[in-house]
Amino acid sequence: MSVSSGVAVVRTGTANLASVLAALRRAGAEPRVTADPDAVRRAERVVLPGVGAFEAAMERLRETGLDAALVERVRDARPTLGICLGLQLLGRASDESPGVVGLGIVPLVAHRFEGSIRVPQLGWNIVTPPTGSRFLEPGHAYFANSYRWDLPARSEQDRWTFAASDHGGPFVSAAERGTVLACQFHPELSGAWGARLIARWLEAAC
Repeated sequence: MSVSSGVAVVRTGTANLASVLAALRRAGAEPRVTADPDAVRRAERVVLPGVGAFEAAMERLRETGLDAALVERVRDARPTLGICLGLQLLGRASDESPGVVGLGIVPLVAHRFEGSIRVPQLGWNIVTPPTGSRFLEPGHAYFANSYRWDLPARSEQDRWTFAASDHGGPFVSAAERGTVLACQFHPELSGAWGARLIARWLEAAC
């Protein structure tokens, strides 16, 4: 299976890709890692993973032209999966990197967890999807994050639907719009529940 007809995994320079690639292969996909924006435009499905700093990842996306390719895909509602930092990159900005502009596809800003809770959040948490969610089902997922999106008011959701989790208060654990799915958690590390989620996204009609 070629990148043009398969799953392209974006090389952000800030992600450990081994677990993502392994999970996709277990689900029957033949993923290919790429930093080529044309490959991202052509691919049937694209995964945007990320672990690390918001600024470093955005710099990498802009240097390679991947930022424009990703914006085109998501705005055209083509199958795209964001994971962890990959979700936050879809937003406007992050408090982690003041002055750095994100992809701006989702009208949200990532804020650091506050209060006496453990930061980063490391471990399992419950994901509660909205009624009628296309991909998500209630269950436990594995998280590793210091920043999160606040749950937006319904008037601010801009055709996105948002799943919720709680760590010192409710936050966005996933966002869906058509065949676009962005997860604050790591589905590739979330056991059988995460494997089912990846499979549903891979099987969805383009």
